[in-house]
Amino acid sequence: MHALKPVIGNWYRFTDGDVFEIVALDADDGTIELQYYDGTIEEMDVEDWNGHCELREIETAAAPEDWTGSVDVDAEEDANADGSWRAVNGG
Repeated sequence: MHALKPVIGNWYRFTDGDVFEIVALDADDGTIELQYYDGTIEEMDVEDWNGHCELREIETAAAPEDWTGSVDVDAEEDANADGSWRAVNGG
């Protein structure tokens, strides 16, 4: 089985259901930093990643519909998320 390549910004999930995003890769240390939807950050060795992949315990996943679960965004910022001039300038 060919291991999934961890890519910063991509979302994956463990087959037990935990969804996470790759937020950092450190080639020198051989580590991958995962951030779960609830904001929890975990570091994993590349060897562990490959082992999980070989056991088919990790698969690609779509980003959660409400990606703000792990990000500190207040309601006003979220209301203006479309970024239009009218929304930003109150018009």
